[in-house]
Amino acid sequence: MSANSLVDIRDVSLTYGQGVEGTLAVEHLTLEIEKGDFVAVVGPSGCGKSSLMKLVTGLVPPSSGSIFVKGEKVTRPIQGVGMAFQNSTLMPWRTTLDNVMLPFEIVEPHKRHLRSERGKYVAQAEQLLQTVGLGKFGKKFPWELSGGMQQRANLCRALVHQPELLMLDEPFGALDAFTREELWSVMQNLWIQKRFTAMLVTHDLREAVYLSDTVFVISHRPGRVIYRAEIDLPRPRTLETTFEPKFIDIVHDLRSRISHELAT
Repeated sequence: MSANSLVDIRDVSLTYGQGVEGTLAVEHLTLEIEKGDFVAVVGPSGCGKSSLMKLVTGLVPPSSGSIFVKGEKVTRPIQGVGMAFQNSTLMPWRTTLDNVMLPFEIVEPHKRHLRSERGKYVAQAEQLLQTVGLGKFGKKFPWELSGGMQQRANLCRALVHQPELLMLDEPFGALDAFTREELWSVMQNLWIQKRFTAMLVTHDLREAVYLSDTVFVISHRPGRVIYRAEIDLPRPRTLETTFEPKFIDIVHDLRSRISHELAT
């Protein structure tokens, strides 16, 4: 483990169930994420990408091997992590601002200080909404927002308490292509400004290459790392970047490796 490592996964295997009914989801998986890096995990459906996120966050324990976050072995659900999923999961009875404020109500030490320093926390949430183009929508309810706007609010909620680690599980998968590409830019800008560490699970290879510094390709079940691609493309990236030969070559290389894995 390097001195700059935030996440260190060492020879991890995970089996759901027991005996002949058990399913081996991940086997001998090893990877490392350094502080401030944006990594993507891609691979065939059912390869264990979502299981990997559960392992890193401590939602499920590994059957064997070890996981370290910030140098500490993960033995229970970890703190200091933000999570965003394919569905925005915003609470329909709360305004957009109140949804974004939710982590302050449940995450320490913010929970202890929220009542006495509420003005500071509200300003922090409003500033983040402004950053993603939702500055005028804080009083709107989720059902008054488009799908893309809901997902922007979802990202704000995941980041408002300034987590060191952001876990993204297909966060743009339910959106149309135009909105999805628009949110790539939003996500990249947030990362450039905040420099949190991020792990993105996605089926979209263009999305993985656009957003990440490193792409890990996972084998079909049981999942293990079969390839690591360093994305040597300058930032900030734009949609024009996705039409450049080097970008296209990286995407094609990743696709060919996944196709080869499926064929074996």
